[in-house]
Amino acid sequence: MGKQNMADLLTALLTVNGLKSGYGEAVVVQGVSFNLAQGESLALLGRNGTGKTTLLNTLVGVTRRHAGSIHLGGVDISATPPHRRAAAGIGWVPQERNIFKSLTVEENLTAVARVGPWNVARAYEMFPRLAERKTNLGNQLSGGEQQMLAVARALVLNPKLLLLDEPLEGLAPIIVEELLRSIARVTQEEGLSVIIVEQNPRLILPITQRAIVLDRGAVVHSGDSAALLADPALLEKWLAVART
Repeated sequence: MGKQNMADLLTALLTVNGLKSGYGEAVVVQGVSFNLAQGESLALLGRNGTGKTTLLNTLVGVTRRHAGSIHLGGVDISATPPHRRAAAGIGWVPQERNIFKSLTVEENLTAVARVGPWNVARAYEMFPRLAERKTNLGNQLSGGEQQMLAVARALVLNPKLLLLDEPLEGLAPIIVEELLRSIARVTQEEGLSVIIVEQNPRLILPITQRAIVLDRGAVVHSGDSAALLADPALLEKWLAVART
């Protein structure tokens, strides 16, 4: 390992190097490398089917890793099982949300909460709708409320790194606005390191610091979120976002 790579491991919260992964023999993520600093927020962008969810799933540990390494806080977690990655500080909100639908909102939160700055009271302060529905079962919530609960559950785990996989998908505009405000608070005020997969770059680039664009499982662009948002040609080229 070179001196620069060693320095990256010592300073970055997350270091991904030459990562290849997928499902069975199929390789979806093709040699991805990037670093994420403590407190940094990253937008993970790309058209459908470019490997974004597979990359998050690989960080969580639920895919097959073919090559490369993942370090969290300088510790190699490449071969660590998913439950130990969670214990090491990776919080994950998958597209399926994975809330306990037969438990109340409050039970969903208290069942997973760990000691740290994020507790159930702070989760309710972040999402007042959940406080109003704390005795409702998970299956009695709307889709937007279930998504809020999924994010709150991840926060009360007090992770070092939060992974959000398309948290705004299929939600009503008013709920999207509420969730965006909450995610912005987490990324801009609370200092939590976050990676967000999102189909609409114009929604997520304003509340993240850096952006990576995947195409066919490989990184085709990496840079500041603000710079990408201000570059219509790049948005159109890699994300099929029409110029305005």
